[in-house]
Amino acid sequence: MASAIVVGGSGRMGRLVREELVARGFELVGSYDVDNIADLDGGAPAADVVVDFSAPASLSHVVAYAQRTGAAVVSGTTGLSAEQLSQLRALGEKNRVIWASNYSLGVAVLRRATAMAAEALADWDVEIVETHHNQKVDAPSGTAKALLAAVDPSGERPVVDGRSGIVGARVPGEIGMHALRGGTVAGTHEVHFFGTDEEVCLTHRAASRQIFVAGAVRAAERLLERDPGFYDFDALMFG
Repeated sequence: MASAIVVGGSGRMGRLVREELVARGFELVGSYDVDNIADLDGGAPAADVVVDFSAPASLSHVVAYAQRTGAAVVSGTTGLSAEQLSQLRALGEKNRVIWASNYSLGVAVLRRATAMAAEALADWDVEIVETHHNQKVDAPSGTAKALLAAVDPSGERPVVDGRSGIVGARVPGEIGMHALRGGTVAGTHEVHFFGTDEEVCLTHRAASRQIFVAGAVRAAERLLERDPGFYDFDALMFG
């Protein structure tokens, strides 16, 4: 039986992760959040894997713990800086590490479909719209950023975060990014491709957070079967 520690454990997501880990046969040996995250730095028991759905401020504690114990890391924390993502990649030189903004298998397929559509419809206008509950603190979502990367892997196209006022005609090649917040929406992502007299819209709707939880725990199981390295969700699940 593999053992696990959950970071970000006091909220609803942490509770769901704990329940899913136990249901999949993991032994839960610890749960940490903002109020006790410093405990990871010293007396936390060794575990096979850390599942982290917390906040960027917790990352340094998670990395230090993994370096000390050799634990694998499954991170679903969004809003990480480029420097923090580099820390996770560096950790992958010795530990098993995966980071993903979204652990839904459906979203992974959406990214693939978006990349295919973007290649086939290269001269069409593209707009990305994401909708989340009114408690989400970052925008645009990490998944929307991943979809942007699927449309524009080189990152060379101009991106517009909403529009207001007399903005003029749409600039050829630009990509619109729009964030909607309200209610209890678990997550909806749409990628619109507009051509002459026609539109293609790729959509994923999450009915609950459980899909992210189940995907993250499946990723933890697969990660423990791999060699040390920094993995992305698509490669781990479909490779």
